[in-house]
Amino acid sequence: MGPLQTERLTLRQPNANDWPVFWAFYQTERSAHVGGPMDLRSAWRHFAAELGHWQFFCYGMWAVTLTGEDTMVGMIGPWTPLDWPETEVGWMIFDPAIEGTGIATEAAKAAVAHAFAVLKWDTVVSYVAPDNARSARLAEKLGAVHDPAAPTPAKYPDTIVYRHPNPQVAP
Repeated sequence: MGPLQTERLTLRQPNANDWPVFWAFYQTERSAHVGGPMDLRSAWRHFAAELGHWQFFCYGMWAVTLTGEDTMVGMIGPWTPLDWPETEVGWMIFDPAIEGTGIATEAAKAAVAHAFAVLKWDTVVSYVAPDNARSARLAEKLGAVHDPAAPTPAKYPDTIVYRHPNPQVAP
């Protein structure tokens, strides 16, 4: 699957060259809502899982780059670990300078649309840590609604589940 283009972004398959940015992010408190901070061993395995997801499913979270540049500023996209109860579009923004620019919204909107239109998913959720207000606001900005009846990943029982509307289905 080739890259996904938006007005300002290229969402591409992550590769080994993205490791330094990924590792730098997972050494900071900014990663707290997505399992971090992590030591080298844990971060390496998590990064390998991101790359491996693409090998197993032919899709995964994209490396988000500004069009014309190759440095990853975040990862956003479809993510379906075998122990996840539903199909998810997730997001992580690595560069704090990107926050507040609409980059995450632009990328996540494209990822949700791709999940429904190209991957043909029937449902899309986003799992949000209970104290991650920025992530909750992003889900709501995308039109997702809190679904308290939805199952959560066993490892994260306090997760808030946001369900995204399918743009191909009339309300």
